[in-house]
Amino acid sequence: MSGGRACALLLAGLLAARLPAPSAPDEPAVLADVTDRTGIAFRHQNAPTTQKYLIETMGGGVALLDYDGDGWLDVFFTNGAQLEDPMPAAAAPAKTWPRFGNRLYRNDRDFTFTDVTEQAGLAGAHGYGMGAAAADFDGDGRVDLYVTNAGANILLRNLGGRFEDVSARAGAAAGGWSTSAAFLDYDADGWLDLFVCRYVDWSFSNNPYCGQRRPGYREYCHPRTFAGLTSVLLRNQGDGTFRDMTEPTGLSRLVGKALGVAFADLDGDRRPEIYVANDSEPAFLLKMGADGRFRDLAPAAGLAYNQDGVAVAGMGAELADYDNDGRPDVFVTALSGETYPLYRNQGGLRFEYASAAAGLAEATLPFSGWGTRLVDFDNDGIKDLLVAQGHVLDTVELTSQVFKYRQPLLLLKGDGRRFRAWPAGAAPVTPWAARGAAFGDLDNDGDVDVVVGTCGGRPLVLRNDAGGRNGSITLRLRGTRSNRDGIGATVRTTLDGGLVQTHVVTTASSYLSASDVRLVIGLAGRPSARLVEISWPGGAVQRLTAAAGAVTATEP
Repeated sequence: MSGGRACALLLAGLLAARLPAPSAPDEPAVLADVTDRTGIAFRHQNAPTTQKYLIETMGGGVALLDYDGDGWLDVFFTNGAQLEDPMPAAAAPAKTWPRFGNRLYRNDRDFTFTDVTEQAGLAGAHGYGMGAAAADFDGDGRVDLYVTNAGANILLRNLGGRFEDVSARAGAAAGGWSTSAAFLDYDADGWLDLFVCRYVDWSFSNNPYCGQRRPGYREYCHPRTFAGLTSVLLRNQGDGTFRDMTEPTGLSRLVGKALGVAFADLDGDRRPEIYVANDSEPAFLLKMGADGRFRDLAPAAGLAYNQDGVAVAGMGAELADYDNDGRPDVFVTALSGETYPLYRNQGGLRFEYASAAAGLAEATLPFSGWGTRLVDFDNDGIKDLLVAQGHVLDTVELTSQVFKYRQPLLLLKGDGRRFRAWPAGAAPVTPWAARGAAFGDLDNDGDVDVVVGTCGGRPLVLRNDAGGRNGSITLRLRGTRSNRDGIGATVRTTLDGGLVQTHVVTTASSYLSASDVRLVIGLAGRPSARLVEISWPGGAVQRLTAAAGAVTATEP
């Protein structure tokens, strides 16, 4: 959340209108804004005050999950809470009015959704909501929810279309200011654990005046104003409870200002590395050693800083193979004037800074990014890039003639080496104060749709209209020895002609959000995949062929 250097501001002004050259005009629109026809009436309540409490500008999150097991993705939104101006001593944010509640919308299977928050037992939530993580933590075949807050978090066990708050019983409430969270099996015991990012040591009583007193406006404080926090690791005990492993695994030594988290097997050793995007602090790359303790390898790997040796305002994180060389790469969103770092995986946990070479430097310099993912939107076998954007400071236009508070989505097409702009009309251009973003096939038509959360406004629901012509496989994993959904598996798909794609099964990445656990694998116009190779977290390697359509693979 730094303001950027003076030279970066100047460059942003010069480059704001210069995006990569557009593609051919006969390409169809990619993402259509269908929000108004979905029936989703949710509006994020950040409850802004004249005190500029930092929590007001950091939400909200989105989760796509099939909560009722009918095969269709439903949509969950986190929400803020009521704030007084100013907050009295010892007061806490309150969800005393329905408009402050988190909301769950059931998919009606025609791209409309019905609010089922009360029926699903979610109307009694507490806290100022931030993010959401979704996965089947207890292995009963039903996807559960974890909601992060500025304060105690909430673990919601799915009882079969209705949720029960088991936070206290499970030992999963954590504390402090939590942001993004990820379900992953870090110790390979077949049970999904929880990694919870925590941000800064802020409170209503620790909220100094930031900004200019004359001419008289206040702004949200830079994170350097506050001390950082350690993230939290909760180990799944397999009996519905979690054990805090932050101290035993060495994470308590790593103080950061964590906003985004993603994981993948980056070095091919069949164990996940965890990437943590810190805000204006060096990023972490966490690898577990034989002694059961994590070490931060980011500086040695070339991931801690940008090309200038500077820590960026890391917000959203993504680990995915953008160049189809079989190795997941690292992408992180940052603040206007910094550019978004892309790090190309060279093998052996060594990365090269690739933003300029991939066409992202000029394309991202004017913008502030949050939720993001590398997704093959048109199913041509090569991943594209979407970033939800909006500046963190709602006062930024008082001090800058270049940067805007509300910003358009960034949608770029990948060719395996570089990213370029799609033609005009490929995505909506209306600016938003966007934050979280979740990705998944909402209408089961074989391509990836997007739901974007905003700060203090309506969400954005984007229907994918580009993927149908190239065909796809929608792959669902069923673990037996591994966790039930195969989270953490690596899937390599070979098409006729030699095109090889690599995907990681995860609901995490992005910012404050959880995406569909299913993989949508583009077939680039082929009728089937010659080989699908699944490296399961439990160690098994499974090989199969698959035709276009929905495929379920069960761990052997």
